[in-house]
Amino acid sequence: MHSPLATPTATKAVLQRHGLFTKHRLGQNFLVNDAVIGRILGLAELTPQDVVLEVGPGIGTLTCALLPQCAAVVAVEMDPDLPAVLAETCARDSEKLTVVPGDAVRLVPRAFLDFLDGAAPVPDKLVSNLPYQVAATIVLKTFQELPSVDRAVVMVQREVADRIAAGPGTKAYGAYTAKLRLFARVTGRFEVGPGNFFPPPRVDSAVVRLDRAMLVPEDEAPSVCAVIDAAFAQRRKTIRNSMGATGFEKARLDAAFEACGISPACRAETLAPEQFVALARALA
Repeated sequence: MHSPLATPTATKAVLQRHGLFTKHRLGQNFLVNDAVIGRILGLAELTPQDVVLEVGPGIGTLTCALLPQCAAVVAVEMDPDLPAVLAETCARDSEKLTVVPGDAVRLVPRAFLDFLDGAAPVPDKLVSNLPYQVAATIVLKTFQELPSVDRAVVMVQREVADRIAAGPGTKAYGAYTAKLRLFARVTGRFEVGPGNFFPPPRVDSAVVRLDRAMLVPEDEAPSVCAVIDAAFAQRRKTIRNSMGATGFEKARLDAAFEACGISPACRAETLAPEQFVALARALA
């Protein structure tokens, strides 16, 4: 068994022992299927040298399975009641676990590194059953701002997984997808139904693996992201009108479109991330 907590009975027992209840406002849906844990570990392909960042460890269901597989786990947890639970459920490998209290969206990653300040090693993997309200934000911010992380294996809402993996011209493709592709590419995915959680969420879930694969040098990424945001700012308009409305001079845009072979009458969702890179370079 990968995690002794990955059953409904074990999860309920831990919560009862600590006098706790699941908190819907924090997106607490605890994974209770050990086979899913095994598939997550399989996608993560951890080594004994890896340091894992886990956001939203909860009672430690996934954490217990991660700790024997890696050098250390740094877990960010917003619920002030749960660090005490983690101290109990992860006691066997407690020397390998650092719990960082706080809101992951604010902590990950810049303030997170300041918080660690040498007290724990810098993570190179993100493996998490993410709080669904902030999952998309955390994935992008981690790849944008934590260059040490070279892989993410994350449980997210199925619609977020669709956005992460979408291709140009599809409904799910947007600015988020194009920006994320500047830093990473999808290398694995599987679906997870509501029945694998306690309590069952009202949405379907998916686990997605992303590996870092930079389309541009790190210092060039902000300018490409700015072009992507401008292109999608008014999604129903042509790319020329959308970018023009956000402050780009239209004569300059026209010259860049011609240099890249991009029609000024197209819409942003039809362009691949590589085309946004070319457009940003032409504008620069």
